[in-house]
Amino acid sequence: MARQTRQRILDASLAMFNTQGEPNVTTNHIADELEISPGNLYYHFRNKDDIIEQLFARFEERMDAALAAPEGRLPGLEDIWLQLHLVFEAIWDYRFLYRDLVEILSRNRRLRLRFARILKRADDQAHAVMRGLSQAGVMRASSDELAATATNVLVIATFWLNYASARGDKDEHEAIRAGIVQVMMLLAPFLRDAERLHLNTLTRAYIE
Repeated sequence: MARQTRQRILDASLAMFNTQGEPNVTTNHIADELEISPGNLYYHFRNKDDIIEQLFARFEERMDAALAAPEGRLPGLEDIWLQLHLVFEAIWDYRFLYRDLVEILSRNRRLRLRFARILKRADDQAHAVMRGLSQAGVMRASSDELAATATNVLVIATFWLNYASARGDKDEHEAIRAGIVQVMMLLAPFLRDAERLHLNTLTRAYIE
């Protein structure tokens, strides 16, 4: 029963943080939403930052799984497409972390270090994927171009949903699709003709 209550608190907190913004939600609001006493909530979590850290641990697991590289082979365009899907969906499901990023990280050093770890892993993976595409002959680019493209991929993937929200996009699925296409288009200038045609075919099928 205690474990179930703890799970309900985390699920309700995530939904409220995402819809209302983390700074606007207090532990009392969460307790009211669940129709439990604040004391019951504090039995499971010390404070709101404790809840956020537990949610971040969930997010970290999702991102670690999303950033796993293909084993035993070089990456292809479909691998990147799938990986972007998993990354964008994780960011969407925990979008309060990104929307309220500066405020959350400014008051919690542990989360700041953990978020930096995720960005470092994503950065390393993006660079590895670009090098893999080059080694596979899918891309033709200098080492500087590969490095710059990897960084651009990471920046757009990290902040795309914030951009879409600021732009007023209401449909999250459409925003995710647009973000994935935007990232993939960063690769287009460096692709061989056959791969560029393949990318265009994938893109048309994806957005239609």
